[in-house]
Amino acid sequence: MIVLGIESSCDETSVAVVKDGREILSNIIDSQIKIHEQYGGVVPEIASRNHIEAISRVAKKALEEAKITFEDIDVIAPAYGPGLVGALLVGVSYARGLAYTLKKPLVGVNHLEGHIAANYITHKDLKPPFICMLTSGGNTQIIHVKDYCDMKVLGKTRDDAIGEAFDKVARVIGLGYPGGPKVDKLAQQGQVTIDFPKTHFENLDFSFSGIKTAVINLNHKNPEINKSDLCISFEKAVTEVLIENITKAIEQTGVKTIVLAGGVSANTYIRGEFEKLENKSIKIYKPDLKLCTDNGAMIGAAGYYRYLNGNISTSVLNAVPNLKIDEI
Repeated sequence: MIVLGIESSCDETSVAVVKDGREILSNIIDSQIKIHEQYGGVVPEIASRNHIEAISRVAKKALEEAKITFEDIDVIAPAYGPGLVGALLVGVSYARGLAYTLKKPLVGVNHLEGHIAANYITHKDLKPPFICMLTSGGNTQIIHVKDYCDMKVLGKTRDDAIGEAFDKVARVIGLGYPGGPKVDKLAQQGQVTIDFPKTHFENLDFSFSGIKTAVINLNHKNPEINKSDLCISFEKAVTEVLIENITKAIEQTGVKTIVLAGGVSANTYIRGEFEKLENKSIKIYKPDLKLCTDNGAMIGAAGYYRYLNGNISTSVLNAVPNLKIDEI
């Protein structure tokens, strides 16, 4: 089965051709990072306009690289949420037009499920059930993936997503946008010298605003502080919270297969600390670095399993910027 995956939830316009949910035939990504760097973050209106300019060109290139035509596609799967509403609408509208013209099934995909599905491409042997630690710019969630299309959120952030915390710390110490990769790179040169406060809950929820504020305040009070040490100490603090809650999730569910997903799962320190859990008879799966950030291939993979599950969308599929895992 050939699925055309379309991703436009934020600042990447991506179209991919995916075979049977596991094999990438093409995965074209048109990134807007250079455009938004000058503003210190993503500007929604600019993102939307660039998606409009790029979508047809990116789709054509994806088909050419996969050596197929539109007629060879079996399913058209756009991400319809969560994300920036204007940006999402570009991908959804394009997909709706294609599905109508080609008379092909339209399958709306939750962007978060796409991040989880990136692991199906990287790891051909991976099957549910498992627990997913989803960390990205807009979300931090622990998700019990009972089956390909049966998921339950066990815990989520009550304030900032972990990716937001990375970006804000990066901005304050002068690293700029995008913050996550720059904090990660600088942290590799530092040593843990600061014990930042962490917020704990009885359930599996998260809070990163306290750690973020502590980093910002310390930097303001002591602008000459070693930025490398600051970054690695910050990474250690947030990672300890992730590990603590994932350990609770394992105890609650009895599931010992852990899957990392989302843009922040590319972080070197976080990946390394989760790998240490394998010494406790826990299996850790991580997506390829190129599949951690937003891309059409992960949407195509998720769309494949959505289609097999009978989740066909109507011609009035619309963008849902605040879409939750449990709502699809």
